[in-house]
Amino acid sequence: MDYLAFMLRGVWAKKARSIGLALAIAFAVLIVVTLQVSSSSLEQSAAAVISVGKANITVVQKGVSDILSSTIDEGELARIRRVPGVASAVGVLVGTERLSAATPLFIEIGISPEDQAAFGVTVVAGNPYAATAANQVMLGWRTAANLGLHVGSRFYAQQTWNTVTGIYSTGNAFGDSGAMFPLSSVQGYNRLPGVVTLVFVKVTGARSARMIAGVVHRIEYAMPELTTITTAAQFGRADQNLVYLQAAVTASSVLAIAIGAVIVGNTMLLSLFERTREFGLLRAVGWTRRRLIALLLGENLLLALIGAAVGVGLSFAVIALLERIPSLAGVLHANFTADAFTRGLTTAVGMTVLGSLYPSIRAARLVPLKALSYE
Repeated sequence: MDYLAFMLRGVWAKKARSIGLALAIAFAVLIVVTLQVSSSSLEQSAAAVISVGKANITVVQKGVSDILSSTIDEGELARIRRVPGVASAVGVLVGTERLSAATPLFIEIGISPEDQAAFGVTVVAGNPYAATAANQVMLGWRTAANLGLHVGSRFYAQQTWNTVTGIYSTGNAFGDSGAMFPLSSVQGYNRLPGVVTLVFVKVTGARSARMIAGVVHRIEYAMPELTTITTAAQFGRADQNLVYLQAAVTASSVLAIAIGAVIVGNTMLLSLFERTREFGLLRAVGWTRRRLIALLLGENLLLALIGAAVGVGLSFAVIALLERIPSLAGVLHANFTADAFTRGLTTAVGMTVLGSLYPSIRAARLVPLKALSYE
């Protein structure tokens, strides 16, 4: 009987125990991969928000639980515009609204029409709304196409009917799937007079990261209550919920490996007691300790791979269910990155190797004669 056959025989001999161990590994991988995919998806959605304005720097209120909860008043916006090196600073108020079951999270951007060019808006049909107009709206071209609307159509949002004055494009899928209103209109609807959510800053002659860093330093020094974001990786500086979620992903991986290692170790110790005579016979016929350890590790790594595959498969189903939850619809979009699969595989292999070490070494140290007489 060759080495692989020994490995498969050891796994198959105790089917119930092998299935139980594989399912335990699958559950750990399911939790880790689901959290990683959720975190990655929410981070991607959040990054899409700050990339709409095509700015060098996005300014947000420091320490908010959610980036859309940020509030920056007109005085702070004016001070940002006066910072040396700032070419333009566009203040926008971003809100969300449920339009229908098919569009549970619709993005509404309040922005003054004179700031649209600096924000990267291109009017592809019609005209911009007036700065103080009531009940006027511009639709992103994706929204217009999805809803079958055009210039002159009526669009219901903010609890009233609005006339579509234009269709715009930002070159950003997130921004083109929303709508723009006069800033004063969105401020009034959300009861936030004189307040914006985000400020998109373009730096004068931004030819190097050093120039951008200089403006970042001046903004944060002058207004310590605000923070800046220049890359998606810095998003956690403003959104505490995302920081907590990323910490939960790391903690779940560590706990899964630790708890899983205990489960694997206990299961292997039971197997060791039942297979003592088998291991003693293998040692008696010339198997080295190293070869015996490799056999046991191989058996468990095989179960780890099976469990990882099952866990990843289950995570697809769980994420699909999470996407249907009303509070997550439109926000959570499955983003199965290589990092998610790597983390799942690392969890499966880590808990298996750690849990297998002690039982494997103990099996390898068995005295053949005593092991063969074991009852």
